[in-house]
Parts: sequence; structure tokens; C-alpha cells
Amino acid sequence: MCASISGFSKLSKSKKIDWIVKTYFSEQEEAKKVIKQYWNNNIALQNLHDEFIENTITNYYLPFGVAPNFLINGKMHTIPMAIEESSVVAAASKAAKFWLERGGFKTKVISTTKIGQVHFMYHGDFKTLENFFNTVKPNLIADAKPITKNMEKRGGGILDIVLKDKTEDISGYYQLHATFETLDAMGANFINSCLEQFAKTFKTEAEKQLAKEIEIVMSILSNYVPDCLVRAEVSCKLEDLPQDDFNAEKFVQAVNIAKVEPYRAVTHNKGIMNGIDAVVLATGNDFRAIEAGVHAYASRNGKYSSLTDAKIEDGVFTFWMEIPLALGTVGGLTNLHPLVKLALELLHKPSARELMQIIAVAGLAQNFAALRSLTTTGIQEGHMKMHLMNILNQLQATDSEKKIIVEHFKKNTVTHSAVVEAYNNLKEKN
Repeated sequence: MCASISGFSKLSKSKKIDWIVKTYFSEQEEAKKVIKQYWNNNIALQNLHDEFIENTITNYYLPFGVAPNFLINGKMHTIPMAIEESSVVAAASKAAKFWLERGGFKTKVISTTKIGQVHFMYHGDFKTLENFFNTVKPNLIADAKPITKNMEKRGGGILDIVLKDKTEDISGYYQLHATFETLDAMGANFINSCLEQFAKTFKTEAEKQLAKEIEIVMSILSNYVPDCLVRAEVSCKLEDLPQDDFNAEKFVQAVNIAKVEPYRAVTHNKGIMNGIDAVVLATGNDFRAIEAGVHAYASRNGKYSSLTDAKIEDGVFTFWMEIPLALGTVGGLTNLHPLVKLALELLHKPSARELMQIIAVAGLAQNFAALRSLTTTGIQEGHMKMHLMNILNQLQATDSEKKIIVEHFKKNTVTHSAVVEAYNNLKEKN
């Protein structure tokens, strides 16, 4: 049984590593070597990385790739993607090239409203509470002015605060449900600061004006942002689609299946998130918040369903998606991480609204590529060819061995066992 430790966070980085390798690893020097080999030689840059989170001992690298040829609303983009899964960047790039020749992607931001809530308990008369809220609402907004004044100068701020009665769900449970516009900032700190001020003012005024006590439970933003929506779409005449490796009717049917079958919808939407998460990560945004909000949105009608839609109407094939994306291009890692800065410059230094559209396109492109493969050749043929190099690296094949085996599988089906067999046969010959 491993020993516990007190004061770990106060240890130096080297002392943390010494304790970890001594406590958990039999090959201590090898473990220390692995940890240190991912340190950045630029000391200032490494120190910056060390301060992003707590108890940092090393860096965990993900490949940073790019998918070119995205035509979005008439403007060309090369999209940065940080992801470890093979074939994702290739699929996005292939979809981008496909639609580049057919008018590209069309996008629009529907809304950018974000949400935060003060959750509280009150066991008095609702009408009394409602009258109190209507009286105190201007005070809630006024007391938050020191927090909101800079955001308001830029055109953002508090949009509204409403009282919500949730007593049907939990006895005595109510909310202050607030909506915000945070412009190019993701706005988590801004929203949470406003909410905590609302709670403070609400509680103080309640103590003066209400006979029954108000108990503040918590004040926190929501990552479910169904009114922070962006739409991405592609369309073309059926006659402009390739006849040999694209079946529009089957494609639409595949989307319809994901609309009604949750087991399929989860994997369908996971493919969309392959594209979205990769760009969210590359641009320094919070992919966990995006994931949570998107999957909640996929269940908004009471059943988990496809995020994308497709139709054939009047001889035109259309494929589209409306998705909630709360993003930022200022604050957080966007001002700190050098690769995030590079990624945003690669994207022409987008506003948050523009980034919403670019990321939605990445998700739509990924889903298009997956469905095109699924309804024609199947997903494994392309995926396994991209995965081939991972298998060869696991086998520790040399560069010359990789070249021979890659050539072999240009004409043969890639499976893990087939690659191992080909590798062993090659080793025997040599």
C-alpha cells in the first residue's frame, strides 16, 4: 500500500517527482527520464506551462495538426486541430476539399446568450417572494456595476434576471436565472462574479424585507447554453454529387437513424465532437464545458438524438447542424499559451462569433466525412490505413520496415493481426 503525503503542493517540482517515482515506480530512473524528457528546453516557456495548473511535473503533448481548404462564407481557412486520434484531421481535410468544389460551408450565429443561476431556498409565500424580487431586481443590477462596467463599454453585460419557481422539483427551491452577453470572452469568471454579487445583494435585502429566510445554496454559471447557437450548412444539387462513392439517399437515412436511435446517436455525435473538440483545444477553450453543453442540447427534446440534419428537396442535398458553443478569443489561455496565439492568428484572429462558426464547421465536416464512409466503403478501410503507422510504432519498426509494410498495405486490408503478421514475416526474411 502506497503511503500518503502531507504538504505535497508545497514541495518543489523536483521533490514532487522524487516522491512520485520512489513511491510508485520500480524503475525509478526510467520513470524520471520519461517525465523529464517532455520538459521544454525554454525555461521561461516551461515555467509558464507549470503555472497553468497545480502540482505540475511535466507536459503531456497532443499532436497539433491542420486541416486546409475550408471555404466558410466565401473566406478560406486552414483549421488547427489538437487531437491524438488518427484519421480525424485527414477526414476533416477531405470533407473541406469536397465542399470547396461545391460552394463551401455557410454559417451564421443565431444567438450568443449565456446563462448563470443563483440557486436558493425559500419556504414562504411565492407571491410575497415575487413582489420582493421585482422590487430588488434593479438593486441586483446596480450593485454589480463595478463588475459589469468594462463589459458594458464593449457592448456586453447583463441581459436580464428572472425569478424561476422550481418548487415542483424540490420543495422551496427557486432560482435567479440570469442571461449575459460576454462578447469575445468565454466569460466564466465575469458571470460567476456577477452571480455572487446578485446573491449577496439578494440575501442582504431579503433579511431586511422578508419575514421568511432565504438560504443561498450556490451561485454558478451554466454550461448548458441552448441560446448560444450557431448554424453550419452545406448544400448542392444532386447532380453535382459524385455518383461512384456518394449515396445521398443512404446518407439522409443514416442521419434519420441517428435522430431516432440513441445508441447510434451517441457515436454519431462523438464523431462531430472529434472535430469540435480538436479545434476547441487548439484555440485554448474549455472542451469539457463544450461537451457537456452539446450533449445536453442533443437531449433537449427528452431523447438523445443526432445533432445534424439532412434532406433532399427539389433536387438539392442539404446537410446542416445547429449547435450551442460558448467560446472565447480573449482571456484564459488565449493570452498565455504560445500555440493558442498561433492557432488564433492562423484563423485570422477571429472574434468569438467567428470562432463559433469555424468550430461548428469542423464538427459538420467531421460528421460528413464519417457518414460518407459509413454509407459507402465502411469506416474501417480509411481509419485502419491511418492507424497503420500507430501499429508499426508499437512494433518498433524501423523507417525502412515501415516503408515496405506501408507499400504492402496499399493493396491489402489493414487489421492489427495482418500488420503484425506482415511485420514478423519481414523480420524473418531479414
